[in-house]
Amino acid sequence: MNFERNIQLKDGRPCLLRGAGAADAEVLLEVFRRCHEETDFLLTYPEEINETAEQERELLEQKESSPNEIEIMAIVDGRAAGTAGIQCVGDKEKLRHRAEFGVSILKDFQSLGIGRALTESCIACAKEAGYAQLELGVVADNQAALALYESLGFTEYGRNPRGLRSRKTGWQELVLMRLELK
Repeated sequence: MNFERNIQLKDGRPCLLRGAGAADAEVLLEVFRRCHEETDFLLTYPEEINETAEQERELLEQKESSPNEIEIMAIVDGRAAGTAGIQCVGDKEKLRHRAEFGVSILKDFQSLGIGRALTESCIACAKEAGYAQLELGVVADNQAALALYESLGFTEYGRNPRGLRSRKTGWQELVLMRLELK
């Protein structure tokens, strides 16, 4: 899936949002690891990210040619600032209408509008791909993310009080959210 969009950040700087390709594999892996180091709100710890650059290249090649999956990277001042993507929940007929969504932004680039722009871009790509529903799980303590998703129309459909188990804080409640696209 292809995507490209230019936005202006809250601080006035330009930001390019574009579909990531195989050539971006090493940079994306580094951003992904750094994002996971900087927050306790994401699914994994940095040392649990075991993909090699070659595996990441292959995954990005698949997403590049996919009609319904994408990884989008945000580039500010020539640097990767964050990433977001959509992927199909499953290839079985009863699941094909659902896509999962995730976003991560480096701390230095948070609160500039990148999260909103990446989320809006993933929503647009999910609609283009023909999905009926976009889903995500967000840690209940991540109030900024919850507010963003709610402002874009995501609604809560459930909670898992022991959704994640943090080394730092213990159990983290996971809020399950969805956005109807059709």
